[in-house]
Amino acid sequence: MDEIRKIILDCDPGHDDAIALALAGKGKGLELLGIGVEAGNQTLGKTGRNALSLVEYLGLDVPVALGADRPIKRSPLTCPEIHGETGLDGFPFKEIERKFDERDAITMMKDLLLANDKVTLVPTGPLTNIGLLLQTYPEVKPHIEKIVLMGGSMGMGNVTPAAEFNILCDPEAADIVFSSGLPIYMLGLDVTRKALVTPKVIKKMKKVKNKAAKLFVTLMQVYNENQFKTFGLKGGPLHDPATIVALLNKDVFTFKKMNVSIDTSGGPSYGRTNCDISSFLGLPANAYVATDIDRKLFFKTVKKTLERYSK
Repeated sequence: MDEIRKIILDCDPGHDDAIALALAGKGKGLELLGIGVEAGNQTLGKTGRNALSLVEYLGLDVPVALGADRPIKRSPLTCPEIHGETGLDGFPFKEIERKFDERDAITMMKDLLLANDKVTLVPTGPLTNIGLLLQTYPEVKPHIEKIVLMGGSMGMGNVTPAAEFNILCDPEAADIVFSSGLPIYMLGLDVTRKALVTPKVIKKMKKVKNKAAKLFVTLMQVYNENQFKTFGLKGGPLHDPATIVALLNKDVFTFKKMNVSIDTSGGPSYGRTNCDISSFLGLPANAYVATDIDRKLFFKTVKKTLERYSK
C-alpha cells in the first residue's frame, strides 16, 4: 500500500492558489490536514473568504484558519491587476455557510504538526505564516518532513527586476524559512513561467464535466485576460499549483541542490532569492531549486487530478 503524504496548505487565493487548493484536496496519495490563509494577492479578509468559498464549493472537509494580515516588517503588497478586487474575480460563488477554524492559522498549524509526523508544508503565497510558525513554535520542526513552496527565481523577478511576488511580499519571513535548516523545495519563476495555461489547455479541460474543471476553466479565462493586459502573455503561468504537482508526480520537475539566501537589505534587490547555482560562495546547500519542467506531464497531472472530483 502506498504511503499517504500529509500536507498543510498555506495560501492567499488568488486564481493560481485556487487551482493548487483544488489539486491538494483530491491529489492521489495526499491527505490535506488544514489550510492556512494570509494576506498577499489581496487583503486577508478577501483571501480568507476566497479560501472558504473554494473549500465549500469543492466539498472539502478541512479546517481553514486565518493568519497574518500583514508582513513581518515591510508594508503590505497586493496584486489586484492580476487577481481583481476580490482576489478571485470571475467565479460566481454562492454565499458561504462554512466557518473559519476558531484558531489562528499559526496555532492551527502548530496543533496539526504536533499531532502528526512527517508533514509537508506547502506555502503558495507569502511566507509570513510559515515564518511566524517556525519562529514562535520551533518545537514543530521535527514534525516537518519538508517545505515545498512556490516563490523566488534564479533569474529575473515578476514584480521588480530582482524579486518574485511571494518572496517580495515578506522577505524577512522568507529568510526565516530558508534559514530554518529544514528541507526546502523551491519552485520559482524559472519553471512556473513555462506552465502556461494556453487556450488549448482550457479547451481540453472543458471536456472534463465536473465542478473542478468548471472552476479551472472559468478562473483561467479571467486570469489569462489579466496576464495579457499586464504582461502581454498569451497564457497565464500556473505558478502555485506547481507545488502540488511536484508532490503528485516526481518526474515533472528537475531539481538542483544549492545555497539560497534572501536579500533583506531593503535596496533595489530587496526580496531577491540569491541562488548560488555554481556554488561560487562555497556555502552549504540549503534548498532544492527547480530548474526544469516537463510541461506536457505537468498539465496531464493537473487534468488527471481534477478528474477525481464529482460532477
